[in-house]
Amino acid sequence: MTVVASDPIIIEAAAKINLYLHVVGRRASGYHDLDSLIAFVNVYDTLSFELSDELTLQIEGTFSSRILNSGENLVIRAAHALAAATGVKPTANIALKKELPVAAGLGSGSADAAATLRGLAKLWMIDTSEIDLKEVGFSLGADIPAGLVNDTVHVSGVGELLQQGPRLPNAGILLVNPGVTLSTPSVFKARRGGFSPSSPMVTPPRDMERFVRELEDRNNDLTEPAVGLAPVVREVLSALEATPGCRLARLSGSGATCFGLFDDPMAAELAAGSAELQNWWVRPTTFRTTSMEIAADNGLVT
Repeated sequence: MTVVASDPIIIEAAAKINLYLHVVGRRASGYHDLDSLIAFVNVYDTLSFELSDELTLQIEGTFSSRILNSGENLVIRAAHALAAATGVKPTANIALKKELPVAAGLGSGSADAAATLRGLAKLWMIDTSEIDLKEVGFSLGADIPAGLVNDTVHVSGVGELLQQGPRLPNAGILLVNPGVTLSTPSVFKARRGGFSPSSPMVTPPRDMERFVRELEDRNNDLTEPAVGLAPVVREVLSALEATPGCRLARLSGSGATCFGLFDDPMAAELAAGSAELQNWWVRPTTFRTTSMEIAADNGLVT
């Protein structure tokens, strides 16, 4: 395949939060089976893709110094994986503006990889009905298939099984990261105890009150091991819980980013000014929605 698009492509790589995360089992391979409801929020990295005679990556932004610009970068690996799967020569000029914290429970590297698959599929004019982008993404990382959907999604298996999630209330969200990194493998390794039941939340909550109650019936099973490795996570959770208007405070993924849920976006904006949070990376935001019908048509969700 040699036909390519002529215009630059710009893709936003949105942060994800795990509204809950249950560890439901462990496979012989060492990977864990999960039950999680993932939502995406309007805080993101930005990637642009232009035609070039070679494959290049330029990185700038707040957290640009925290990631490698080499063949190990997920953006470069995603480009090579898509090229190999489609027979396209891997040539493009990719620019990444890195505004999401790294190793923070927000899936920022996976979001960048998913955005790369989407962006290069457009740039290279790949017929996505003829290639399984989810399979290409999963070969690079378990969070990448959900990033391709870029909308609320229920995740099971080790991340490869996706089901359309419920439409969520127009809540306000406050992201808080204390500036420490936590590797996902180390958090899973530190986890003790048994497994939680699968408890998918697929019915749309009627209102914010019901939404919070549903989440309170579920947990993030990685919270205690994350706190054990980085005690500041507990400080962040306590500060969020004490913030006026916060309905629920929870760790996202393996951390160290935590989030608070508020009745509306304005309440989250006001909470962002709380003095107790000022030493940390703080971002008020909202849930992000895209066209789930497109994701279903492309075979990304069931």
